[in-house]
Amino acid sequence: MRKRSKKYVEALSKFEKNKLYSKEEACKLVKETSTTKFDGSVEVALRLNLDTKKADQQLRGAIVLPKGTGKTARVLVIAKGTKATEAKEAGADFVGDTDMLEKIEKENWFDFDTIIATPDMMPALGKIGKVLGPKGLMPNPKTGTVTMEVAKAIEEVKAGKVEYRTDSFGIIHAVIGKVSFSEADLLENLNAFVSQIIRIKPSTVKGEYIKSITLSSTMGPGIKVENNFDK
Repeated sequence: MRKRSKKYVEALSKFEKNKLYSKEEACKLVKETSTTKFDGSVEVALRLNLDTKKADQQLRGAIVLPKGTGKTARVLVIAKGTKATEAKEAGADFVGDTDMLEKIEKENWFDFDTIIATPDMMPALGKIGKVLGPKGLMPNPKTGTVTMEVAKAIEEVKAGKVEYRTDSFGIIHAVIGKVSFSEADLLENLNAFVSQIIRIKPSTVKGEYIKSITLSSTMGPGIKVENNFDK
């Protein structure tokens, strides 16, 4: 059995492990049960009643959180000509085309958090898909990172856009802020995220859609949250 740190054990004593807490209580507790010296992230995990073998039940998308994520994302834009100029003017951290892709492939360069690409650049990106895919960096139209609206995409990412997708168990994970956020800001982001997942519920899902909701901080314990977001 894994030995828990003193801080983790102390955090566990502040709540009941199997109790369902209101979303307001959970946002308060997730701050109180943080165990790191640094400003940890706050993550939500939703276990959904999905059959991920079915294409229409593999959820993927993105949402701009109303209070941001507490982190300023570094954006790489892969584009040419006027779209590259637009990206630079919109505040992209890095802009280029095949030169940047070669840098990633040959130098193992990953000093960025998100890639935005114009559709014409996707065949070139596809060639290093095996490098980008496992790191979750491959641009995708569903998350708004393959687009001709480069400036808008950069603005959304910088404003606190988070991507999400179901894993093979039908669970969606997303960072909704930092421990230093106020309870009110965490709650607003939590409401926005869960509402988004409810909004994209596949029509083929029968019975209870959200099986469980858990809130946790970096290296902190999971707090179970009541599912009353549609009320």
